[in-house]
Amino acid sequence: MSDKPTFFKKLKNIFLGEARNPFDQSVFHNISLVAFFAWIGLGSDGLSSSAYGPAEAFITLGKYHYLGIIIALATAFTIFIISNSYSQIIELFPSGGGAYFVASRLLSPTLGMISGSALLIDYVLTITISVASGADALFSFLPSQFIVFKLWFAVAMIFILIFLNLRGVKESVTVLMPIFLLFIVSHAFILLYALFSHFMYFPSVVGSTGADIKLATSELGFIGMFMLLMRAYSMGAGTYTGIEAVSNGVSMLREPRVATAKKTMNYMFLSLTLVVLGIMFSYVLYGVQPQFGKTLNAVLFESIAAGWGIPGYIFVLLTLISEAAILFVAAQTGFLGGPRVLANMAADKWAPKRFTLLSDRLVTMNGVLIMGIASLIVMVATNGSVVFLVVLYSINVFITFCLAQLGMVKHWWEVKGQNGWLSKMTINGVGLILTTFILVMVTFIKFHEGGWITLFITGTLVMFMYLIKRGYDKTDKLIGKFDNIVKEVETQKIIPQISLCNESFCEFNPKDKTAVILVKDFTGVGLKTIFGIFKSFGGVFKNFIFVQVGLIDAGAFRDKEELEKVKRKVESEVNHYVDLMKRHGYHAEGFYLFGTDTVEEISKVAVEILDRYPNATFFGGQTIFPNSFFMSRLLHNYTLFSTQHRLYKEGIPLFILPIEIS
Repeated sequence: MSDKPTFFKKLKNIFLGEARNPFDQSVFHNISLVAFFAWIGLGSDGLSSSAYGPAEAFITLGKYHYLGIIIALATAFTIFIISNSYSQIIELFPSGGGAYFVASRLLSPTLGMISGSALLIDYVLTITISVASGADALFSFLPSQFIVFKLWFAVAMIFILIFLNLRGVKESVTVLMPIFLLFIVSHAFILLYALFSHFMYFPSVVGSTGADIKLATSELGFIGMFMLLMRAYSMGAGTYTGIEAVSNGVSMLREPRVATAKKTMNYMFLSLTLVVLGIMFSYVLYGVQPQFGKTLNAVLFESIAAGWGIPGYIFVLLTLISEAAILFVAAQTGFLGGPRVLANMAADKWAPKRFTLLSDRLVTMNGVLIMGIASLIVMVATNGSVVFLVVLYSINVFITFCLAQLGMVKHWWEVKGQNGWLSKMTINGVGLILTTFILVMVTFIKFHEGGWITLFITGTLVMFMYLIKRGYDKTDKLIGKFDNIVKEVETQKIIPQISLCNESFCEFNPKDKTAVILVKDFTGVGLKTIFGIFKSFGGVFKNFIFVQVGLIDAGAFRDKEELEKVKRKVESEVNHYVDLMKRHGYHAEGFYLFGTDTVEEISKVAVEILDRYPNATFFGGQTIFPNSFFMSRLLHNYTLFSTQHRLYKEGIPLFILPIEIS
């Protein structure tokens, strides 16, 4: 077998980079994120929502725009509550998982699955709405005839982000860092200028706010005025999206992870609060009104720099470009958080297990691709309409918010009496009230404007995941019938299905016929494979080699301790097979392999085995399920067939023994 890389392997290395070694001592340090980079990669989602969240709330107020001061303060308070509640979630779940783990562990696995499903759709929409909104901002500068290319531009941006994320987390964040910093600097300057230049007018703003309250009360009545405020407050729901991203991505942060995550959350809270307050106050101070073909922020920035001449035009242009760019950065949150949630759900068997697998770049490649492809479909289906996407987006976000807050309230009530439980329950309790109110209001107001669609999609995904879980449970029950075989082997010294080998006849000779058996743990399937070899070939084989790959998936690749657990488990399982064959007089040996690709690792070791045992024959046992259909193929990856194909190409035969499950 040649070690020379193929053309496609070379191409992959050029564009995505060389493979990483998961056991490299520095690997966790090199690809994990410090708080600053996490703020860029995970916090940009929340910060970028300032491009559309406050605008939706302000436009809802209509002519009573001075009421925007009240909405701004209420929004800041809500950001504070949600941020602090998620900091408490980080402390309670230091391994990450966010709303999915909270609902699963503190409420029920089914509610956790519903939360996870909503969260997955939320992350798909994070990518879609961020890219679509960024495209809107950029194309507002161009002549109207270019608008026909906007959708294609958005599609191209999603492809670029997929490519960056297949390279790896830290690389994608590093590339996007200058864009993030440009947004922070430009917006800080222009908003501070707007506020300080109107500092002397603040007393009159307070008076005008009071006048708007009286006017709205006289025209709408007190109830009508209150409902207007509540409607505007709810329609700004997009402002809070992305706050949960840090708690979902704790596992990708630098140690100490909890401290890093909480610091990242503080960065997010402060930056989002200051930008939202600055924008909302500036809306009021400049009395901006929507204009066709322009975002409300574009109207605001043009109003602020109206007297600056050419330098003002250039600065506004750069500021709006940075706003569009950070929206593209915000789409990164979907690629960071979505695959992680999908991997967690796959580990709990709500999603196909292939979504826990890592590429050789130590990226959950299947998750990145599914998030990217789903967002492309949504982008094309909605024609990149931000107004429509905001509705879909907000409802799913607040489903996860509500379930997370409910789970935390339940937890603090159960541990009441512990130090500080009351204050912590108060934070989550207020968060539960606010998020439930916003969810109900947005769903009710926008039900016929797209709200029903997101509920239908989420419900469909929930049903699909329920079927997947049911399929895995059924499979586990069938395979569990083989447990008696394992117990029998462990309790009896000699097993009748395995022929005894006479010591003089079976004196070790590496040139004797050798059976190389690919196994996965010491299970009934592996034992049935051994029994099948003796049934079909009798005592032909004198040597037995057992090969198992310790798969480094998203669950194992959390820290060095988890990797060591995988190594110890694989060695223990293979040694059971070795001891079994030695009890029957045969020479037996075990090979322990570790990596992210089972087929790749087996193909590498096959040459070494053939060098030592030239008369080796490879075997594997493949479970055959009754009534095999599409769902079976989706849930089980049939790696053995891929291995057989790979070895055949190298001239190495692999015999697959069917193990019928009935």
